[in-house]
Amino acid sequence: MQDGDSSKMPLIDSDAHVVETDHTWAYLQGSDHRYRPQLVRPGGEDLAEYWLIDGKLRGLARQVVTAAGFDELSRRSGRNMSTPQEAREMEDVSARVAHMDELGVSLQVLYPTIFIQQVTDRAEVEVALCRSYNQWVASLCANYLDRLRWICVLPLLSMNDSLEQLEWSRQRGAVGVFMRPIEGARLLHDPYFYPLYDAVSRGNMAIGVHVGNANPQEIDLLAQRNNNGFWRFRLALIGACHSLLMSEVPTQFPSLRFHFAEAASQWIPYVVKDLERRWPGRKGSEFPRDALARFHMFVSCETDDDLAHVVEYSGEDTLVIGTDYGHNDQSTEIDALVKLRDNGGLTDRQYWRIVDQNPRALWAL
Repeated sequence: MQDGDSSKMPLIDSDAHVVETDHTWAYLQGSDHRYRPQLVRPGGEDLAEYWLIDGKLRGLARQVVTAAGFDELSRRSGRNMSTPQEAREMEDVSARVAHMDELGVSLQVLYPTIFIQQVTDRAEVEVALCRSYNQWVASLCANYLDRLRWICVLPLLSMNDSLEQLEWSRQRGAVGVFMRPIEGARLLHDPYFYPLYDAVSRGNMAIGVHVGNANPQEIDLLAQRNNNGFWRFRLALIGACHSLLMSEVPTQFPSLRFHFAEAASQWIPYVVKDLERRWPGRKGSEFPRDALARFHMFVSCETDDDLAHVVEYSGEDTLVIGTDYGHNDQSTEIDALVKLRDNGGLTDRQYWRIVDQNPRALWAL
Protein backbone atom coordinates (compact mmCIF):
# COMPACT_ATOMS: atom_id res chain seq x y z
CA MET A 1 0.00 0.00 0.00
CA GLN A 2 1.36 3.41 -0.96
CA ASP A 3 1.18 6.46 1.30
CA GLY A 4 -1.72 8.63 0.25
CA ASP A 5 -3.86 5.83 -1.16
CA SER A 6 -6.38 6.43 1.59
CA SER A 7 -9.36 5.11 -0.38
CA LYS A 8 -8.01 1.57 0.01
CA MET A 9 -6.70 1.76 3.55
CA PRO A 10 -7.89 -0.61 6.22
CA LEU A 11 -9.35 1.50 9.04
CA ILE A 12 -8.79 0.30 12.60
CA ASP A 13 -11.05 1.59 15.37
CA SER A 14 -8.93 1.50 18.54
CA ASP A 15 -11.73 2.41 20.96
CA ALA A 16 -15.09 0.83 20.29
CA HIS A 17 -17.35 -0.47 23.04
CA VAL A 18 -19.60 -3.34 23.81
CA VAL A 19 -22.54 -2.54 26.08
CA GLU A 20 -23.13 -5.27 28.65
CA THR A 21 -26.51 -6.99 28.95
CA ASP A 22 -28.00 -9.70 31.16
CA HIS A 23 -26.30 -12.21 28.84
CA THR A 24 -22.91 -10.91 29.98
CA TRP A 25 -23.40 -12.69 33.31
CA ALA A 26 -24.67 -15.98 31.88
CA TYR A 27 -21.22 -17.50 32.43
CA LEU A 28 -21.33 -17.21 36.22
CA GLN A 29 -21.01 -20.69 37.67
CA GLY A 30 -22.06 -22.40 40.89
CA SER A 31 -22.07 -20.20 43.95
CA ASP A 32 -20.95 -17.23 41.86
CA HIS A 33 -24.56 -16.82 40.72
CA ARG A 34 -25.22 -14.90 43.93
CA TYR A 35 -23.08 -12.08 42.56
CA ARG A 36 -25.10 -11.72 39.35
CA PRO A 37 -25.67 -8.00 38.57
CA GLN A 38 -29.27 -6.85 38.25
CA LEU A 39 -30.51 -3.96 36.11
CA VAL A 40 -32.59 -1.41 38.02
CA ARG A 41 -34.17 1.94 37.21
CA PRO A 42 -34.21 3.82 40.51
CA GLY A 43 -35.42 7.02 38.86
CA GLY A 44 -38.36 5.60 36.92
CA GLU A 45 -38.95 4.29 33.43
CA ASP A 46 -37.55 7.30 31.58
CA LEU A 47 -34.16 7.43 33.28
CA ALA A 48 -30.96 5.43 32.95
CA GLU A 49 -30.59 1.83 34.02
CA TYR A 50 -28.00 0.98 36.67
CA TRP A 51 -26.33 -2.24 37.68
CA LEU A 52 -27.07 -3.39 41.21
CA ILE A 53 -24.02 -5.38 42.32
CA ASP A 54 -23.41 -6.77 45.78
CA GLY A 55 -26.11 -4.52 47.21
CA LYS A 56 -24.85 -1.27 45.64
CA LEU A 57 -25.40 0.68 42.43
CA ARG A 58 -22.10 0.14 40.64
CA GLY A 59 -20.37 0.69 37.33
CA LEU A 60 -21.31 2.97 34.47
CA ALA A 61 -25.04 3.24 33.85
CA ARG A 62 -26.55 1.71 30.74
CA GLN A 63 -27.88 4.26 28.30
CA VAL A 64 -31.59 3.93 27.70
CA VAL A 65 -31.76 5.62 24.29
CA THR A 66 -34.06 4.78 21.40
CA ALA A 67 -33.02 4.95 17.76
CA ALA A 68 -34.87 8.26 17.48
CA GLY A 69 -33.05 9.45 20.60
CA PHE A 70 -29.67 8.64 19.07
CA ASP A 71 -30.66 10.53 15.92
CA GLU A 72 -31.63 13.55 18.00
CA LEU A 73 -28.34 13.41 19.93
CA SER A 74 -26.49 13.25 16.63
CA ARG A 75 -28.38 16.27 15.33
CA ARG A 76 -27.68 18.37 18.44
CA SER A 77 -24.00 17.43 18.67
CA GLY A 78 -23.23 17.62 14.97
CA ARG A 79 -21.61 14.16 15.24
CA ASN A 80 -22.91 10.80 14.07
CA MET A 81 -23.67 8.81 17.25
CA SER A 82 -26.31 6.37 15.98
CA THR A 83 -25.75 2.64 16.40
CA PRO A 84 -28.27 -0.20 16.16
CA GLN A 85 -29.08 -1.64 19.60
CA GLU A 86 -28.44 -5.22 18.50
CA ALA A 87 -24.99 -4.13 17.27
CA ARG A 88 -23.83 -2.09 20.28
CA GLU A 89 -25.03 -4.80 22.70
CA MET A 90 -23.63 -7.55 20.45
CA GLU A 91 -26.92 -9.42 20.48
CA ASP A 92 -26.33 -9.91 16.76
CA VAL A 93 -22.60 -9.93 16.01
CA SER A 94 -23.21 -10.14 12.27
CA ALA A 95 -25.19 -6.87 12.52
CA ARG A 96 -22.20 -5.27 14.24
CA VAL A 97 -19.86 -6.40 11.47
CA ALA A 98 -22.32 -5.29 8.79
CA HIS A 99 -22.46 -1.82 10.36
CA MET A 100 -18.66 -1.74 10.42
CA ASP A 101 -18.73 -2.45 6.68
CA GLU A 102 -21.07 0.52 6.18
CA LEU A 103 -18.66 2.72 8.13
CA GLY A 104 -15.62 1.46 6.23
CA VAL A 105 -14.05 0.04 9.40
CA SER A 106 -11.99 -3.11 8.96
CA LEU A 107 -11.42 -3.92 12.64
CA GLN A 108 -12.68 -2.76 16.05
CA VAL A 109 -10.93 -3.18 19.39
CA LEU A 110 -13.66 -3.61 22.00
CA TYR A 111 -13.53 -1.94 25.40
CA PRO A 112 -16.07 -2.65 28.17
CA THR A 113 -18.66 -0.17 29.46
CA ILE A 114 -19.68 -1.10 33.00
CA PHE A 115 -16.09 -1.42 34.25
CA ILE A 116 -15.19 2.23 33.60
CA GLN A 117 -16.01 2.65 37.28
CA GLN A 118 -15.37 0.21 40.10
CA VAL A 119 -17.95 -2.60 40.20
CA THR A 120 -17.05 -4.02 43.60
CA ASP A 121 -14.57 -3.68 46.43
CA ARG A 122 -14.57 -7.43 47.16
CA ALA A 123 -12.03 -9.58 45.34
CA GLU A 124 -14.24 -12.68 45.14
CA VAL A 125 -17.01 -10.71 43.42
CA GLU A 126 -14.59 -9.08 40.99
CA VAL A 127 -13.05 -12.44 40.08
CA ALA A 128 -16.46 -13.87 39.22
CA LEU A 129 -17.69 -10.86 37.21
CA CYS A 130 -14.48 -10.46 35.22
CA ARG A 131 -14.41 -14.15 34.38
CA SER A 132 -18.00 -14.05 33.11
CA TYR A 133 -17.40 -10.87 31.10
CA ASN A 134 -14.26 -12.28 29.46
CA GLN A 135 -15.98 -15.53 28.55
CA TRP A 136 -18.93 -13.60 27.11
CA VAL A 137 -16.80 -11.32 24.90
CA ALA A 138 -14.54 -14.20 23.83
CA SER A 139 -17.59 -16.17 22.70
CA LEU A 140 -18.95 -13.21 20.72
CA CYS A 141 -15.67 -12.56 18.92
CA ALA A 142 -14.58 -16.16 18.39
CA ASN A 143 -15.78 -16.39 14.79
CA TYR A 144 -14.85 -12.79 13.89
CA LEU A 145 -11.27 -12.34 15.10
CA ASP A 146 -10.32 -10.83 11.74
CA ARG A 147 -12.83 -8.02 12.48
CA LEU A 148 -13.24 -7.88 16.26
CA ARG A 149 -10.52 -7.99 18.92
CA TRP A 150 -11.05 -7.22 22.55
CA ILE A 151 -9.65 -5.89 25.80
CA CYS A 152 -9.93 -8.26 28.74
CA VAL A 153 -11.05 -7.09 32.18
CA LEU A 154 -9.06 -8.47 35.11
CA PRO A 155 -9.88 -8.76 38.82
CA LEU A 156 -7.02 -6.52 39.89
CA LEU A 157 -7.93 -6.93 43.56
CA SER A 158 -6.45 -10.43 43.18
CA MET A 159 -3.23 -10.50 41.18
CA ASN A 160 -3.03 -14.31 40.97
CA ASP A 161 -6.52 -14.50 39.50
CA SER A 162 -5.68 -11.62 37.17
CA LEU A 163 -2.69 -13.43 35.74
CA GLU A 164 -4.75 -16.59 35.23
CA GLN A 165 -7.54 -14.73 33.41
CA LEU A 166 -4.99 -12.79 31.38
CA GLU A 167 -3.52 -15.91 29.84
CA TRP A 168 -6.95 -17.43 29.22
CA SER A 169 -8.03 -14.24 27.42
CA ARG A 170 -4.81 -13.91 25.41
CA GLN A 171 -5.31 -17.37 23.97
CA ARG A 172 -8.80 -16.36 22.79
CA GLY A 173 -8.06 -13.15 20.94
CA ALA A 174 -7.66 -10.47 23.60
CA VAL A 175 -5.08 -7.88 22.57
CA GLY A 176 -4.97 -5.81 25.73
CA VAL A 177 -5.82 -5.40 29.40
CA PHE A 178 -8.31 -2.82 30.59
CA MET A 179 -7.21 -0.49 33.39
CA ARG A 180 -8.62 2.68 34.91
CA PRO A 181 -6.30 5.68 35.55
CA ILE A 182 -6.92 5.13 39.27
CA GLU A 183 -7.38 1.53 40.40
CA GLY A 184 -9.01 1.71 43.82
CA ALA A 185 -6.32 3.03 46.19
CA ARG A 186 -3.50 2.44 43.67
CA LEU A 187 -2.04 4.44 40.80
CA LEU A 188 -0.77 2.74 37.66
CA HIS A 189 2.91 3.08 38.52
CA ASP A 190 2.40 1.16 41.79
CA PRO A 191 4.81 -1.84 41.96
CA TYR A 192 1.79 -3.98 42.82
CA PHE A 193 1.08 -4.06 39.07
CA TYR A 194 4.58 -5.10 38.04
CA PRO A 195 3.74 -8.84 37.77
CA LEU A 196 0.87 -7.89 35.46
CA TYR A 197 3.06 -5.62 33.35
CA ASP A 198 5.63 -8.36 33.03
CA ALA A 199 3.02 -10.88 31.87
CA VAL A 200 1.46 -8.41 29.43
CA SER A 201 4.89 -7.66 27.96
CA ARG A 202 5.74 -11.34 27.55
CA GLY A 203 2.35 -11.95 25.92
CA ASN A 204 2.88 -9.08 23.44
CA MET A 205 -0.30 -7.37 24.59
CA ALA A 206 -1.02 -3.76 25.59
CA ILE A 207 -2.45 -1.94 28.60
CA GLY A 208 -5.60 -0.05 27.62
CA VAL A 209 -5.99 2.92 29.97
CA HIS A 210 -9.49 4.20 29.34
CA VAL A 211 -11.05 7.32 30.82
CA GLY A 212 -12.56 6.21 34.10
CA ASN A 213 -11.92 6.02 37.79
CA ALA A 214 -12.11 3.03 40.15
CA ASN A 215 -11.98 5.09 43.34
CA PRO A 216 -15.60 5.70 44.45
CA GLN A 217 -14.64 8.22 47.14
CA GLU A 218 -12.79 10.40 44.65
CA ILE A 219 -15.63 10.12 42.14
CA ASP A 220 -18.12 11.29 44.77
CA LEU A 221 -15.90 14.25 45.68
CA LEU A 222 -15.27 15.35 42.09
CA ALA A 223 -18.93 14.95 41.12
CA GLN A 224 -20.09 17.59 43.60
CA ARG A 225 -21.97 20.32 41.72
CA ASN A 226 -20.23 19.02 38.61
CA ASN A 227 -22.32 16.58 36.62
CA ASN A 228 -19.76 15.59 34.00
CA GLY A 229 -16.74 13.35 33.79
CA PHE A 230 -14.05 15.84 32.79
CA TRP A 231 -12.30 16.13 36.16
CA ARG A 232 -12.97 12.69 37.64
CA PHE A 233 -12.37 10.70 34.42
CA ARG A 234 -10.46 12.65 31.75
CA LEU A 235 -7.99 14.51 33.95
CA ALA A 236 -7.29 11.30 35.85
CA LEU A 237 -6.12 9.71 32.58
CA ILE A 238 -3.81 12.61 31.77
CA GLY A 239 -2.27 12.40 35.24
CA ALA A 240 -1.77 8.65 34.81
CA CYS A 241 0.21 9.15 31.59
CA HIS A 242 2.37 11.85 33.17
CA SER A 243 3.06 9.73 36.26
CA LEU A 244 3.89 6.62 34.24
CA LEU A 245 6.42 8.54 32.18
CA MET A 246 8.05 9.95 35.33
CA SER A 247 8.12 6.52 36.97
CA GLU A 248 10.42 3.53 36.53
CA VAL A 249 7.76 1.57 34.59
CA PRO A 250 9.07 2.45 31.09
CA THR A 251 12.59 1.29 31.96
CA GLN A 252 11.48 -1.71 34.01
CA PHE A 253 9.27 -2.92 31.13
CA PRO A 254 10.83 -1.48 27.96
CA SER A 255 8.53 -3.29 25.53
CA LEU A 256 5.26 -2.59 27.39
CA ARG A 257 2.71 -0.64 25.34
CA PHE A 258 0.05 1.70 26.76
CA HIS A 259 -3.07 3.08 25.09
CA PHE A 260 -4.68 6.23 26.55
CA ALA A 261 -8.24 6.28 25.25
CA GLU A 262 -11.04 8.80 24.99
CA ALA A 263 -9.48 11.96 26.44
CA ALA A 264 -8.59 13.38 22.99
CA SER A 265 -4.95 14.36 22.33
CA GLN A 266 -4.87 18.11 22.93
CA TRP A 267 -3.27 17.50 26.32
CA ILE A 268 -0.07 16.03 24.87
CA PRO A 269 1.73 19.38 24.33
CA TYR A 270 0.90 20.43 27.91
CA VAL A 271 2.23 17.18 29.38
CA VAL A 272 5.37 17.23 27.23
CA LYS A 273 6.16 20.84 28.16
CA ASP A 274 5.68 20.05 31.84
CA LEU A 275 7.92 16.99 31.61
CA GLU A 276 10.62 19.01 29.90
CA ARG A 277 10.81 21.15 33.05
CA ARG A 278 10.66 18.29 35.56
CA TRP A 279 12.71 15.62 33.80
CA PRO A 280 16.26 16.98 34.26
CA GLY A 281 15.87 17.27 38.04
CA ARG A 282 14.44 13.77 38.35
CA LYS A 283 16.29 11.89 35.62
CA GLY A 284 19.51 13.90 35.24
CA SER A 285 19.08 14.36 31.50
CA GLU A 286 16.98 16.32 29.03
CA PHE A 287 13.48 15.06 28.34
CA PRO A 288 13.49 13.12 25.04
CA ARG A 289 11.06 14.73 22.60
CA ASP A 290 10.29 11.27 21.20
CA ALA A 291 9.38 9.99 24.68
CA LEU A 292 5.86 8.85 23.74
CA ALA A 293 7.17 6.73 20.89
CA ARG A 294 10.27 5.61 22.76
CA PHE A 295 8.21 4.39 25.70
CA HIS A 296 5.34 3.02 23.57
CA MET A 297 2.65 5.43 24.78
CA PHE A 298 -0.21 5.60 22.26
CA VAL A 299 -2.99 8.20 22.51
CA SER A 300 -6.40 8.32 20.84
CA CYS A 301 -7.02 11.61 19.05
CA GLU A 302 -10.34 13.10 18.00
CA THR A 303 -11.33 14.66 14.69
CA ASP A 304 -11.48 18.24 16.01
CA ASP A 305 -8.07 18.12 17.73
CA ASP A 306 -5.48 20.58 16.40
CA LEU A 307 -3.42 17.68 15.11
CA ALA A 308 -0.84 19.75 13.25
CA HIS A 309 0.12 21.20 16.63
CA VAL A 310 -0.24 17.93 18.55
CA VAL A 311 2.00 15.99 16.17
CA GLU A 312 4.84 18.43 16.87
CA TYR A 313 4.88 17.04 20.43
CA SER A 314 3.58 13.50 19.98
CA GLY A 315 5.43 12.56 16.81
CA GLU A 316 3.78 10.56 14.04
CA ASP A 317 4.12 7.12 15.63
CA THR A 318 1.86 7.41 18.68
CA LEU A 319 -1.59 8.66 17.63
CA VAL A 320 -4.52 6.33 16.99
CA ILE A 321 -8.26 7.01 16.84
CA GLY A 322 -11.49 5.45 18.07
CA THR A 323 -15.19 6.00 17.52
CA ASP A 324 -16.49 5.29 21.07
CA TYR A 325 -18.96 3.04 19.24
CA GLY A 326 -22.05 2.24 21.31
CA HIS A 327 -21.91 5.27 23.63
CA ASN A 328 -23.55 8.68 23.36
CA ASP A 329 -21.17 11.15 24.97
CA GLN A 330 -18.81 13.93 23.93
CA SER A 331 -16.26 11.42 22.55
CA THR A 332 -18.67 9.51 20.32
CA GLU A 333 -18.28 9.94 16.57
CA ILE A 334 -19.19 6.80 14.66
CA ASP A 335 -17.66 7.95 11.38
CA ALA A 336 -14.55 9.46 13.01
CA LEU A 337 -12.06 7.33 11.07
CA VAL A 338 -13.37 8.56 7.73
CA LYS A 339 -13.91 12.16 8.88
CA LEU A 340 -10.35 12.36 10.16
CA ARG A 341 -9.19 12.42 6.55
CA ASP A 342 -10.74 15.88 6.22
CA ASN A 343 -8.74 17.30 9.13
CA GLY A 344 -6.67 20.00 7.45
CA GLY A 345 -3.71 19.48 9.76
CA LEU A 346 -2.78 15.99 8.55
CA THR A 347 -0.74 14.78 5.63
CA ASP A 348 -1.80 11.60 3.87
CA ARG A 349 1.10 9.81 5.54
CA GLN A 350 0.02 10.95 9.02
CA TYR A 351 -3.58 9.94 8.39
CA TRP A 352 -2.51 6.49 7.25
CA ARG A 353 -0.40 6.00 10.37
CA ILE A 354 -3.26 6.98 12.69
CA VAL A 355 -5.89 4.71 11.16
CA ASP A 356 -3.72 1.72 10.26
CA GLN A 357 0.00 1.51 10.99
CA ASN A 358 0.02 2.88 14.54
CA PRO A 359 -2.89 0.74 15.77
CA ARG A 360 -1.28 -2.34 14.23
CA ALA A 361 1.83 -1.62 16.26
CA LEU A 362 -0.17 -0.86 19.41
CA TRP A 363 -2.28 -4.02 19.32
CA ALA A 364 0.30 -6.29 17.63
CA LEU A 365 -2.14 -7.08 14.83
